[in-house]
Amino acid sequence: MTTPAQAPPARVRETASPVDEDVLTAIETAMVRIRRRQSRRSLARPVAEEMPEPIDLNTLAVIDAVDEGAARPEQPVTVGFVADRLAIDPSRASRLVTAAVKSGHVLRVASQEDGRRSCLELTDTGRAAVSAAHHTRQQFYARLLEGWPEEEQREFARLLDKFVHSLDTVRP
Repeated sequence: MTTPAQAPPARVRETASPVDEDVLTAIETAMVRIRRRQSRRSLARPVAEEMPEPIDLNTLAVIDAVDEGAARPEQPVTVGFVADRLAIDPSRASRLVTAAVKSGHVLRVASQEDGRRSCLELTDTGRAAVSAAHHTRQQFYARLLEGWPEEEQREFARLLDKFVHSLDTVRP
């Protein structure tokens, strides 16, 4: 009988091309560090502070989600979409969307396909806020990538995009 301390490590599911254990450890460590930074909202706070008008961090998250959805015309931007993007339950998303509407950043509009459904759009104030957020974040990323050769910058962007798209298709 083996004890937990003696148990063999869990096997990684076989894939078409095996992944080196050192690579997996490096990715896991990096992702944990990113998650910790994100949970502290270390980038969101400076973004919110640099806005022309004060903005709540939750409202910033909502307008980011609505902005992301606007780039996907095949999927209506609803409270459910926001809940999915923020990985929160629909009732919490509804409260956050309501606050974003009250702050003047988001507008509820009737769905053109189903009049019983409300869709979300950014107001001019919301578009200005999301534009300022994009600008602030991109300036931060530019400072991080400063000194990287252009080829590495492009390869990093390509691989990061590929990795993030995989997050949407592969379940733990």
